[in-house]
Amino acid sequence: MRADDIDDVMQVETSAYSHPWTEGIVRDCLRVGYSCWVCELGDRLVGHLVMSIAAGEAHLLNLCVTPDNQSRGVGRRMLRRAIRIAAERHADTMFLEVRERNLVARQLYESEGFCEISRRRGYYPEGQNGREDAFVYAKALL
Repeated sequence: MRADDIDDVMQVETSAYSHPWTEGIVRDCLRVGYSCWVCELGDRLVGHLVMSIAAGEAHLLNLCVTPDNQSRGVGRRMLRRAIRIAAERHADTMFLEVRERNLVARQLYESEGFCEISRRRGYYPEGQNGREDAFVYAKALL
């Protein structure tokens, strides 16, 4: 991901999430040197990924795919790339959070060897005033 991808990244964010990241968050992730990737099909940006890697741990902070490309293998390819990069950078574990109701994403993570290790009550905003739990997943990489 480069700074000139941010407009397209924001389009993907807003098309896929009820509570998308802000442009400032995405810019900050690039600025601090997180591992930020985009996925393009043809000349169209259809997904992005943000991951931090430090102290032997990788944290998958955002994996987002346009709704019309979900459940078509795009997210799986991006996730596998992130796992390879994290392992190459000597991370021994990858962590992530996922919305309780995001069954498609949870199935993806579980099929790639992630295990639920805890639950964060009220982690995500939901609707006007509600909150949704997050499941925390981990995967050993080494």
